[in-house]
Amino acid sequence: MRVHRESRAGDDGYRSALLPGVRASADANLLAEEIAFAHGRLLALGAAPPDLYAEVRARAADDIERATWMCFLIAYLSPLDGDQPFVAIRMVLDAAAGDLPGADVSGELAGIALGPRTSHDPARAVETLLAYRHWTEHADRSGAHSPEGWVGQQTSAFTGDPEWSPQRRFERMFERLALPGFRRIGRYDLLVTLGRLGLYELRADALHFTSGPETSSSDLATLAAKRVFAIGDPLNLERRARALAEAIAVPIETLDLALANWGAGRRATLGFRADTCDRHALERCLQALEL
Repeated sequence: MRVHRESRAGDDGYRSALLPGVRASADANLLAEEIAFAHGRLLALGAAPPDLYAEVRARAADDIERATWMCFLIAYLSPLDGDQPFVAIRMVLDAAAGDLPGADVSGELAGIALGPRTSHDPARAVETLLAYRHWTEHADRSGAHSPEGWVGQQTSAFTGDPEWSPQRRFERMFERLALPGFRRIGRYDLLVTLGRLGLYELRADALHFTSGPETSSSDLATLAAKRVFAIGDPLNLERRARALAEAIAVPIETLDLALANWGAGRRATLGFRADTCDRHALERCLQALEL
């Protein structure tokens, strides 16, 4: 099943204080559907993750370093739409059997199929993967730099200060993961996935919209938020997004994928069935948006 929409609906007089930029009930309904899909995905990640996500959770019990690396590749390359969403990611995982990203996977990255939310830029080759490796090495406080792989380095990096709250940890990790070529979309997906699968205590504190014409123009969630909330200032975007999330009782991170899919006019499924849906969230959306 593929959900694809070519254009926005015409103004039919619809108005909602929660969606000041939406002028058509059809568009509001589509956003409600994307919120229901995105929240259904989050619930499934926590309760019964499919395919490679399930393998990550199982691996984390005895090898959290490898599991973390798997999550990074999922977020960085992005699952494909279709029946084999993780085929390209598995190729890279198999090539990097030693858990050390770098020149050893350059061949697999050449011409690789990329998902709709990828951060990978073929022109940069393995630059982002090497930057990620160096970030974890720098963040590791244990002093364990084993030639056999990352011994505690990613764990130390993503744990940060043990006294941080899950929300504070998310915020700080999002800032620290601003690596060359690692776009907002990948950083956000990575932290949400790590938290939902239970690898680290991470919970989104905000949507962390991009700012500036060059960065925001390539971020679908930011672009869609500006249209939905009829404002461009990042602080006000965050405020209006939080009001919407609170009104429909969903975590703020639900809106990241929902807004991006709504703005793109097609549903990036990220390894889930396209008909995934939290019916309760959909009902709350329809009620809050007076649809």
